Amino acid sequence: MNYSSAFIPTLREVPADAVIASHRLMFRAGMLRKLANGLFAYLPLGFRSFRKVERIIREEMDAIGALEIKPTVVVPGELWKESGRWDAMGEEMLRAKNRLGGDFVISPTAEEAFTAIVRDELSSYRQLPLTLYQINTKYRDEIRPRYGVMRGREFVMKDAYSWHGDDESLDKTYRTMGEAYRRIFKRCGLTVISVTADSGAMGGSGSEEFMVESEIGDNTLILCRRCDYAANVEKAGCKPDFIPRPSPDCARSAAAETAPYEKIDTPAVKTIDALCAFIKNGDGSAASAREFIKTLIYRAVNVEMDLSAAPGCARLERKNAAEGANGGAVYPEAFFAVAIRGDLDVNEAKLAAALKAGGVGLASDSDVVRLTGAPVGFAGPVGLDALPVILDHSVTGMNDAITGALAKDLHYRHVAYGRDFEGWMIEDLRTVKAGDRCPLCGGELYEKKGNELGHIFKLGYKYTRSMRVSYLDEHGKSCVPTMGSYGIGLDRTLASIIEEHHDDAGIVWPMSVAPYHVIIVPIKYGGNVKILADSLAAELEARGVEVLLDDRDERPGVKFKDADLIGIPCRLVVSEKNLEGVPKVELKRRGETESRLIEAAKAADELAAIVQA
Repeated sequence: MNYSSAFIPTLREVPADAVIASHRLMFRAGMLRKLANGLFAYLPLGFRSFRKVERIIREEMDAIGALEIKPTVVVPGELWKESGRWDAMGEEMLRAKNRLGGDFVISPTAEEAFTAIVRDELSSYRQLPLTLYQINTKYRDEIRPRYGVMRGREFVMKDAYSWHGDDESLDKTYRTMGEAYRRIFKRCGLTVISVTADSGAMGGSGSEEFMVESEIGDNTLILCRRCDYAANVEKAGCKPDFIPRPSPDCARSAAAETAPYEKIDTPAVKTIDALCAFIKNGDGSAASAREFIKTLIYRAVNVEMDLSAAPGCARLERKNAAEGANGGAVYPEAFFAVAIRGDLDVNEAKLAAALKAGGVGLASDSDVVRLTGAPVGFAGPVGLDALPVILDHSVTGMNDAITGALAKDLHYRHVAYGRDFEGWMIEDLRTVKAGDRCPLCGGELYEKKGNELGHIFKLGYKYTRSMRVSYLDEHGKSCVPTMGSYGIGLDRTLASIIEEHHDDAGIVWPMSVAPYHVIIVPIKYGGNVKILADSLAAELEARGVEVLLDDRDERPGVKFKDADLIGIPCRLVVSEKNLEGVPKVELKRRGETESRLIEAAKAADELAAIVQA
């Protein structure tokens, strides 16, 4: 390709709204242009690299036996209503109506569409396991799209979905897919961190995210300095810094020597910090946050677990059991009390997972008063019978605590788990932070920011049950298949490659995804220089090497700057001064500081070897 015929509108100035390297460089290198907020068009140079990422993904999917299909981007809303996500996905999902008033979805993800396709075709166990994938456009109506294609509204994803007769088969495909992801990212030149993650709105029994470290990352990663433990903060656990009591009976013996709990006046004191300052120990020192039980009231929506025996939940509205993704009841709304040690924070992703809820959030002030009889800040687990009380493990280790007394301006002291209160559920609800101890080896945990490139899920029966998928096993019995889901964001992967591979001059493409392998820069494109440059370009292209020949009538400095900006891995300079005697050309690898002269007759061999290495 001759540069003069290409469409590479490079920029010298940085776009005003571009705050990260990939956003700046994709615009400056003429790869990308903005049509609207969160909507971007790939220009020829950017699209060449995009297609190479796509090809790598397709090759690895095909290699593990995944079968590519092409569903529609516009999907009937009825499928989303079947799965229960029509309401649960919220305003990010772009809904539309056709001329007949029918509901449709502009796909933000594709579980429903793929499940509907398989439901209509699956009949026998002999068809399982089955893995299908697509590389297709998605749309999510982000509130605040930013960072270019790193978080746009329209984007391209590779979605793969698998169906299995049992968990063992699902586990095998899940592991195989994880290995394929690692190969994909390695081939793209990316350093990824694999972390245990929360399944969130996707549902399912387990998931793993593939992250790249990023200063502007949307995710907080928790990693161990001593071992290979890594998890998203939404899922991360830690070694307890307390003595957990596995049952109330064990806790009672620990609390035997604690004085009976008693009320204390705490006028207008309702935050942990204010309580620490207000309540004094026997020696006059302020109380520690570790001595308090913090009780928060949460509202949960679309709870998919049986609450019929939970305190205060007997009369809750619930949907038909068949609507539950796991075959059980679905409660549109329910309230819970969550008790945790005063110096810790509740991890709402863990809480939602424990409740099998579509989402959780703090209850309104009016709901808190209605359910506890006290203003916000005075709730506590002692005597709280109107709600199911969920205890974080940290609370089970407390036998002389201070907590709210369910009345304005009152708290209890000398409260002990097992003796004075129990819990409906005991769960790990703690938000892990830097400095906590690794759950595997006890080493110190630390934090990094990261961006998610890929995510694999064990979905289980969430979609196959709610959408009534079945097959006949070898005995003729009707069974429901279990399911996996596996996604990679192509735009975000491409941007992340640039984030990891750039310098002050521009992009430094890995060979595997570079828009061209070699840029030939003739100094004064004419005469013998033109003849040699054209000859080298033809010979390289005949060997499968992709060449950009800069035939423009520009100064050498301009050509060199553009070559560095667009990041072509190898630069070959042809100049009159090096053609005397044995003709030579100047070879420089992008990212290296020094160039070297090589014989022109051997240049094609050497460059082909570099490209194919």
